[in-house]
Amino acid sequence: MEFPELTILAKQMKKEIMGKRISAVEVANPKCLNMPLGPFRKTIIGKTINSIESRGKWLFIGISHDHTLLFNPGMGADVIHFREGAKLPEKFQIKLTLNDGSGFTIRVWWFCYLHLLLTDKLNSHKLTARLGKTPLDEEFTLDYFKGLLYKRRGSIKNFLLDQKNIAGIGNVYVQDTLFSSKIHPKRKIPSLTEIEITDLYNSMKSVLEESIDHGGLAYERNFYGNKGGYGTKEFKIAYKPGQPCPVCGTKIEKIKTGATSSFICPNCQPLDN
Repeated sequence: MEFPELTILAKQMKKEIMGKRISAVEVANPKCLNMPLGPFRKTIIGKTINSIESRGKWLFIGISHDHTLLFNPGMGADVIHFREGAKLPEKFQIKLTLNDGSGFTIRVWWFCYLHLLLTDKLNSHKLTARLGKTPLDEEFTLDYFKGLLYKRRGSIKNFLLDQKNIAGIGNVYVQDTLFSSKIHPKRKIPSLTEIEITDLYNSMKSVLEESIDHGGLAYERNFYGNKGGYGTKEFKIAYKPGQPCPVCGTKIEKIKTGATSSFICPNCQPLDN
């Protein structure tokens, strides 16, 4: 799950569970918690869900104004809503039940975080205190983006993936963001022109907005268990090695960029600008 999927999830959760009170909680794998299960359960049961928002790759679920549940899906998770008496998913590690009998389950693909914090301590939590703004935030203007890049020396792809710089962009969306702005992922930030920076800013927003419009990635599920519609058909070059570039027809290449792989058109995205 990346920013588009969590944005969709937060919107759907607001519709279904806002204002409801937590009546029970089950956690099969307490390693995802930041405290023992007993105190965790004791603190949240009886509290009302009063806010839900996404920020980058995190969900912030406010409960009774004084505590916040922080959820990060790690490598992926299914967060599925259920109504009273409905059949539950076959597999899940976490279940929150609400006062009307509805609730949601979480099936984790590999690992996740579900941390409970005092709301006034959010700014000092080691995993979220330094999160950058998300690309669709109102404050994320072109001038703000230029300010982030000012005096930076590393590669543009590594910069975009660093959640301290920009929250919510992962390796899936960065591929088409860079392709749409005709920038090689290994380009050094000082080499980018004003026009390229503007194109990159606009591409970043449009790629994320397009995914949200399609319901998120095709292999992720929303709060109702439905898969998104943003898949390989919608990808421009991401995960399409050997296929023709949609712009010039050159074969798309897969290259290594640090700890991640990148998909590029060597013609549209030359390393030497």
